[in-house]
Amino acid sequence: MPEAASQLYRKKELLLRLSWKRAFSVLLALTLLLSLAACQSSGNSENPYSGRKLPVLMYHHVVEDGQECNDMTVTVSRLREDLQWLRDSGYTTVLPRELAAGEPLPEKPVLITFDDGYRSNYNLAFPIFQEFEAKMVISVMVYMQDNAASDFITWAMCREMIDSGLIEIGSHTYLLHNLDERGGSFDPEGVNGIQRKPDETGEAFQTRVLDDIQRSYDLIAEKLEVSPTFFAYPFGLTEPDADGLIRELFPVTAVTLPKTADLTGGLYALPRHTVTMNKSLDSILNPPLKTVVKAGIKEFLGLS
Repeated sequence: MPEAASQLYRKKELLLRLSWKRAFSVLLALTLLLSLAACQSSGNSENPYSGRKLPVLMYHHVVEDGQECNDMTVTVSRLREDLQWLRDSGYTTVLPRELAAGEPLPEKPVLITFDDGYRSNYNLAFPIFQEFEAKMVISVMVYMQDNAASDFITWAMCREMIDSGLIEIGSHTYLLHNLDERGGSFDPEGVNGIQRKPDETGEAFQTRVLDDIQRSYDLIAEKLEVSPTFFAYPFGLTEPDADGLIRELFPVTAVTLPKTADLTGGLYALPRHTVTMNKSLDSILNPPLKTVVKAGIKEFLGLS
C-alpha cells in the first residue's frame, strides 16, 4: 500500500475509534442517569409523586413592551409567548396547594412562580394568566403589603386574584429580603435572607428570623383568610436552623437552582429555572442532550 494511502487509512481508523469511544461515553453516562433515576423512583413508596418531574419557573417583574429589561424582568409579549408555548407543548399549570393536597398531577405539569409581589403581577401578568386560564403562585414580601408600598400588590389585589381560582399567595418572608439599607439587593460579602449571622444567639435568631417568617405566615392567613402553603427562600438561600419552622408552616418550598424538580424527594427546596429575556422557554425546558448528560453526571457525582 502506498505511504499516502496507508496514512489516510490510519487516520480513518483513528477517527472511527474516537467515534466509538465518544458513543460509549455517552451510553455510559445515560446508563448512570437511568440507574440514578431508578434508585430515586424506588426510594419513597408513600410519596404519591414518586418518580414524577415538575419544572418550576421563576419570574419577578413584568414591563410593557419596549421597556428595558434585566434578569428580573420580562415583557408582556414575552410572558404571553411563554404561556402560549406551554399550552402548545402540552403543559398544564398547577398550584402549590394542589401539590400539598396530593392531588393527581396532569401528564405534563408545570409550576409558575413570581417572587416579591410587584404591582405588575396584578396590572400586567394577571390579565394574561386569566386569558390563558393559567395558574401561578406569587410569593410576597409581606412588609410591602403591610405598609401599602405603591410598587407592590395590595391585600385587596391579592384577594381578587385568589378569588379567580388561578392565583395563590405564598410567603417570601416579612422583612428578610434584605429590606434595609441594602434595598433588597444581595450582599456577596454578608448574611442574606434567612441566613444566620456568625455568633448569633438562639434568642437573637428567633427574634430576627423565625419570628419574621411566622409573622409573614400569620398575616397572609389573616388578611386573605387562607393559610399559605408555599415559601420561596429569599435569594434561594436556605438555613438549617430555620428548617424546622419552615417545614412546619409550609408544605411546599422553593430555591433557585436551574434544574427540573424530581418530586421523589418531596416538595421541599424545589429547584427553579429563572426565566429571563435572554433564553427561550424551549431552551430552558428542552436543553440539548449534551447539556442534560453533563448536568446528570455532575449531580450523580455530587458536584452540582
